Amino acid sequence: MDGRELVRSMWVFGRVRGPRALRSVWRRRRADAAALPERGPERARVPGRVVGVEPLPGGGIVRFARSELRVCVTVGAAVFWGWDGAEVSPSYAVAGEVPEPDTRVVLEPDTEGGWRVVAERVTVAVSRDGAVEVRTPGGVVLRRELPPRWWEPVGGGGARWVQRSEVPADARFFGLGGRAAGPRLPDGSYRLWNSDPRGAFGPETDPLYITMPVQWVVADAGTHMAFYDCTWDGRVSLREGEEGAGSGHDRPGLSEVRMSGGPLRCWVLVGSPARIAYGWAQLTGAPAVPPSWALGPQHARWGFGSAKEVRRVVAGYRERGLPLSALHLDIDHYDGHRVFTVDRERFPDLPGLAAELRGQGVRLVSIVDPAVKAEPGGAMYEGGARVGARGAFVRDARGDAVRGVVWPGECVYPDFTDPLVREWWGGLYAERLEQGFSGVWHDMNEPVSFTPFGDMTLPRSARHALEGRGGDHREAHNVYGLAMARAGYEGLARLRPDERPFLFSRSGWAGMQRYGGTWSGDVATGWPGLRASLALVLGMGLCGVPYSGPDVGGFDGHPSAELYLRWFQLGAWLPLFRTHAAIDAGRREPWEFGPEVLEHARAALEERERLRPYFVTLARLARVTGAPYVRPVWWSAPEDRLLRDCGDAFLLGDALLVAPVLARGVERRAVRLPRGRWYDVATGRAYEGPGLVLVEAPLSRIPVLARAGAVVPVRGADGAVELEVWAPPPGRAGGGLVVRDAGDGWERAEVERYVSRWQGDEVRVERVTDEGVVAVGPEGVRVRGLRGAG
Repeated sequence: MDGRELVRSMWVFGRVRGPRALRSVWRRRRADAAALPERGPERARVPGRVVGVEPLPGGGIVRFARSELRVCVTVGAAVFWGWDGAEVSPSYAVAGEVPEPDTRVVLEPDTEGGWRVVAERVTVAVSRDGAVEVRTPGGVVLRRELPPRWWEPVGGGGARWVQRSEVPADARFFGLGGRAAGPRLPDGSYRLWNSDPRGAFGPETDPLYITMPVQWVVADAGTHMAFYDCTWDGRVSLREGEEGAGSGHDRPGLSEVRMSGGPLRCWVLVGSPARIAYGWAQLTGAPAVPPSWALGPQHARWGFGSAKEVRRVVAGYRERGLPLSALHLDIDHYDGHRVFTVDRERFPDLPGLAAELRGQGVRLVSIVDPAVKAEPGGAMYEGGARVGARGAFVRDARGDAVRGVVWPGECVYPDFTDPLVREWWGGLYAERLEQGFSGVWHDMNEPVSFTPFGDMTLPRSARHALEGRGGDHREAHNVYGLAMARAGYEGLARLRPDERPFLFSRSGWAGMQRYGGTWSGDVATGWPGLRASLALVLGMGLCGVPYSGPDVGGFDGHPSAELYLRWFQLGAWLPLFRTHAAIDAGRREPWEFGPEVLEHARAALEERERLRPYFVTLARLARVTGAPYVRPVWWSAPEDRLLRDCGDAFLLGDALLVAPVLARGVERRAVRLPRGRWYDVATGRAYEGPGLVLVEAPLSRIPVLARAGAVVPVRGADGAVELEVWAPPPGRAGGGLVVRDAGDGWERAEVERYVSRWQGDEVRVERVTDEGVVAVGPEGVRVRGLRGAG
């Protein structure tokens, strides 16, 4: 039993909360039995044969004997199709206005009685029996959706459905939200139901806190993303294909999506990974840019216990000359675990503490859980009851507030799918700002209701507003964390309009990047947990959430000095760099692991701070382009099959390749390089890709390689931004983009473009502007890699 599970057993299933948890389970089952009767006999349905078509802007409607399909290609070449009247909206994923259809698209007859929608960059073919193929302009099939099947209750009610798809035999699958087994998803079944795994998790645990029906498929024929815009409980089964030997037939890869209800509608984006990421951000919203301080090192622990301990930890960093940007307070700083309160005995002057730390360059970040203690007379409970006509809280079919058991005891849950509730909840963050907090992290927002067994969530029959449409928890569950993030983000933006909000959330859904980022949750301490940490960050980046990171050191247990250091070194190269641990998992300050670890951790911290301008650039570019900071190594070369299978390294932007150490006792490791020249940033040695190279990985550092020609903004000795340029190969040029820190407000940031090239026996750097090319003087430019450039 891990530390957090032990604490839960003590708190939840003890003499006081145990009976409450059991009553909560009984109430949930009774409510579901009454409001969600058995489906009874079902009738299967398939589309049947084509009976007619109706051209529309961007595509048209293809009618079948027992169904109809709407196909539309947007101006940005995103493909949408929806069965049985399913439209683009309403959608929790799609941001802003519905994308405009491409009026140049043509709907025309295809072979064997089918139809096809022809656009500039994609063709969608619909067979006479309802199969849908996504093809390149040259006719190569990227994805083939077989005719769907629905099961409808004979007595009436919503249908469940299955959609099976075929992809090329060489294809690899990625995505599906936060999956600890990735980044390349192995054959198997993946549930689409945001879940607290009831304690620390490893690579074998599924599902986790964030599930998304977002698939990336990378194959020789091309790369595409498929998104099934349905929030209901479901399951995705994947099986990679197999290429036939000699004259043997290929076996295609298979994807099967099964949903317990909701619309059958899908978006497909095709093109290069960069084009897909841009299209996804255009569709679901640009990622929020964290304030620049949130790109520095952060420290958290469940169980700081008092202001004295907080000061001790911050002083420890300062006395040892270690940079620290933020310190996070967990639930133990609350009064009785009640959200938006403070334990005045342990934190008698929290605003004063926050001001004191901010004067030292350290911000305070507060945990925020959604559950509200069900206490008549309590300010939040009574205030929520007065929101709107029915109050702020999720209700059952009889109109009573649904109750569950969380840290404060018996609780009720705000319905964040109601705009009035989001406005009320967002206003509550004024208390956090008054206490001096600079940001928040949302926890327990799957949402969780403790039970001694089974699924720790609300009754599926619980009623939600769903933006006025009305519905139950089966539809609302997966977007609960997303809607809470929206409430918090918009509330913070209203309350402090001159600063960008800092918010990250344990749970969410497609589009959550609009409001902030995420973190790994309670990843298990151990080498498998370290590997899972990297998989989660890469997977979330591909699903459009670029700002994320793990609990460095793992959440539970006690890491060895080597494991802690290797985790710390990985975290230093990830967007959210935060140490965190359970209440009984010991301290995670670098000096707690001995002088050798302290010195190597210091080097990692100093390098992170030196590269802060590069992280600022990546954050700004993510908002403009949708590209994640952390990318799979195949990002720029998806045609390289060997890179598709590489899950133990990653690209940080375009310039750097990071190869963390993920196993005990490793001091040299193999690194698979994309095409081009790469420099070991520690030794300056040059390597030529594509290929597999052996690189030194002493305990003092992990291998990091820079792309030849890259221009990387770094922090100089005087604190100013310098350009670190890695020499391009002779006769070749390179370059890079730089976005300087414009502050933590809403200022528009300027993107600077630089090129590097040889001029005689020197490497010169030039800035490309609208007025022309301007040479950059030697001041503030440092050229590296000259020794290995010949």
